[in-house]
Amino acid sequence: MLRRTLTLLALLGGCGPAVEEASPAPATERAAPLASEVAAGAELYQRYCALCHGEHGEGYLADNAPAITNDAFLRVASDEFLSRAITEGHPGTPMAAFGQAQGGPLLPLEVERLVTFLRSEGPEPIDVSRTRVLGDAGRGAAIYAESCASCHGASGEGVNAPTLAHPVFQSSATAGFLRETIARGRQGTPMPAFQGTLSSQAIDDVVAFVRALAPIGVPAPPVADGPPPPDFDHLVLNPDAEAPVFSVREDRFVPGADVRRALDEHRRMVILDARPTSAWAEGHIPGAAPFPYYSIDELAAHLPNDGTFIIAYCACPHAASGHVVDELRRRDFEHAYILDEGITWWQTQGHPIERGAPAP
Repeated sequence: MLRRTLTLLALLGGCGPAVEEASPAPATERAAPLASEVAAGAELYQRYCALCHGEHGEGYLADNAPAITNDAFLRVASDEFLSRAITEGHPGTPMAAFGQAQGGPLLPLEVERLVTFLRSEGPEPIDVSRTRVLGDAGRGAAIYAESCASCHGASGEGVNAPTLAHPVFQSSATAGFLRETIARGRQGTPMPAFQGTLSSQAIDDVVAFVRALAPIGVPAPPVADGPPPPDFDHLVLNPDAEAPVFSVREDRFVPGADVRRALDEHRRMVILDARPTSAWAEGHIPGAAPFPYYSIDELAAHLPNDGTFIIAYCACPHAASGHVVDELRRRDFEHAYILDEGITWWQTQGHPIERGAPAP
């Protein structure tokens, strides 16, 4: 279906111990979307989502970015679930907020077009909001530790699978969504089906445990004036100073410790935050300019191409920043490099962070 859509695009230019919710039912039948709406969504997907989730939605190109055109996922994910994930992001993970009100690039209509496109890739959803789930979080804790924690983390923080403890997921994923996912798994992904190995009661208990996880991260706050524009007059830090000395790995990666030292020594360089602009507003390396991976064509012309060292970073830690560096080098910026460990490492080390201006 995705290939047909892309061809069309080319042509068109917590919780107590128990949770009660009746069995999955077909969702209300919906009208077929206009071909132009699907094509518009496909174009948005390729610009904003494909870098991490894959050209065909297969997932896992960056970190734990899941397969979002997977039939098992689309069958249980509501439009609200998809829309909130795009708009508000997944706090505490590399998935930033893409909604314009949160400082991202997308208007509500564009989010709607993305959801329309994703829906065109899969089966009709079923209504899992009435699925009956009666579980005990205490019993579920031991089952989760044995069967789930190695991938999703002991506290739902994510290891090599999606994070379960961020507040957007916790408030938008129903108990039925969780139960269907655990029971049936996600064919074609590392997520197995547990209905053959866990009893129905055990699955309910795991659902109750997941619903009781303490949330990590906080949703991106609204910003006053939409995405922050780069300050093109101050892209170069310490313009009259000497260049930094970096120990470059594989002619591509610069250690975070070297970047911190160069900041402390007030060396001449440019630091680019390659994440969506909402993530920049939430917190960035001091002096870093918002330079999202999806806006290189608009922003690259403003960079100095005079040998100044340019360091790009993201949270993946190499997907978005690597894309930016590849594109800059293709434009003959010879001294463009990736901050090897990414912004998450920078924060865990207690290095300084600046924040954007939230709305009053």
